[in-house]
Amino acid sequence: MKIVLVALAAIGILTAGNSTASEKIAQSSGCMTCHTTDRKVIGPSFKEIAAKYRNDKSAEANLKKKIKAGGSGVWGTTPMPPNAHVKDDDIKAMVQWILTLK
Repeated sequence: MKIVLVALAAIGILTAGNSTASEKIAQSSGCMTCHTTDRKVIGPSFKEIAAKYRNDKSAEANLKKKIKAGGSGVWGTTPMPPNAHVKDDDIKAMVQWILTLK
């Protein structure tokens, strides 16, 4: 039983660390200017994005493209500018983190 509890605690710490790292990437990349984790600012919250794409098997690939190239029309008329300055690995980490939010 102790081993199971220790393993679960370790998983929780690792997961929290990944979320924090991905959230820091979002902050340093400028994403938090228009988005927050749990409320709409200019764009939808990351939790709203996660909910919308939760059952979409192509969500990760599509969101990575949308972040890189920008887009409009899905969440209203305000366009999201392209984020070509953000590294592909950072975009992947952010998208994976966003899609875990509930």
